[in-house]
Amino acid sequence: MTQASTESSPAHDVAAARDLLGRYPLIDGHNDLPWTMRVADDLDIDTTDLAGETAVTTTFEQVDLVHEMIGRYPGTLELALTAADVERINAAGRVASLIGAEGGHSIGCSLGTLRALYALGVRYLTLTHNRNLPWADSSTDMPSIGGLTNFGREVVREMQRLGMLVDLSHVSPGTMRDALDTAEAPVIFSHSSALAICDHPRNVPDNILARLPDNGGVCMVNFVPSFISQAARDWEREFAAEMERRGLDHKNVAARGHMRAEREEWMAGHPRPVVTLPEVVEHVERVRQVAGVDHVGIGSDYDGVDWLPEGLEDVSCYPALIAELTGCGWSEEDCAKLTRGNILRVLREAEAASRAISARRGPSRARIQDLDG
Repeated sequence: MTQASTESSPAHDVAAARDLLGRYPLIDGHNDLPWTMRVADDLDIDTTDLAGETAVTTTFEQVDLVHEMIGRYPGTLELALTAADVERINAAGRVASLIGAEGGHSIGCSLGTLRALYALGVRYLTLTHNRNLPWADSSTDMPSIGGLTNFGREVVREMQRLGMLVDLSHVSPGTMRDALDTAEAPVIFSHSSALAICDHPRNVPDNILARLPDNGGVCMVNFVPSFISQAARDWEREFAAEMERRGLDHKNVAARGHMRAEREEWMAGHPRPVVTLPEVVEHVERVRQVAGVDHVGIGSDYDGVDWLPEGLEDVSCYPALIAELTGCGWSEEDCAKLTRGNILRVLREAEAASRAISARRGPSRARIQDLDG
């Protein structure tokens, strides 16, 4: 693995990277801006996994919010539904806006709801979020199924019949394996990093990354410090343990105003470790090493966290990331694949697979009680 330099990239390298991004605009696999906007309106909103009717309603409201935001800024934003849309919108100087739904709880165990989300423009579904579902195990919950149930496999099949990308960020290794075994089209990890470098359950094991070439999928590397740095991961564990000792749900601390004082008081004596851009580059390099340059992308998780690596604080830092990679020997062609080429290929292949699958079978009417008992 080529190690990234620890020094800042020279200004001329950043300028060259900015020029490259002008020609190959980066498609970020995941950001949480619409949810951040929602939380800003209600500081006491519960940010643990929603369930049942509330989860479905909330997801539809979030999709509605994205449509409203796009409609408010038509000169800047435009909804993209296909790879061709992305290229057309970018060529016109606008930001191509794709919608993903983060967590299978959003469909309420209903394939009809899945199809309704697709009709409203949702082009990927993360199979789980932080908790297990009746049909799929999450990476951050105790395994209860071992992967996907029969209904879970049917969800994957129906998504790919529609042309909706199957997103395996947040799912357990068992769910990853079952989804890849079931898949008839490329899958994605919209915002995950490499488990071999940082021992976080949200990261992807090498044996799964090694399956991406046969599947055609892509792993989009995340910027969350606890996914990137083992020191940050260890700090997070210590923080979680302290919050649990105080009887608090640490996953909601950042969003609940009455818990902020508790968090800040603890952090005063336990400063966060420094995490840097070169550490993110190590994950990009690892995914390339194991899966290949055709199977890596970027999924920052901007607006989804309150802590980011130094040098990657916001989207203005993308050129610094590209400059770091070119300093490690990445060619312009390599960088173009990373920034947009790979995910656009996945979108096109998913669209082609959808046409082929739809010619063989129609919409699934299966219910979870029929398949899972």
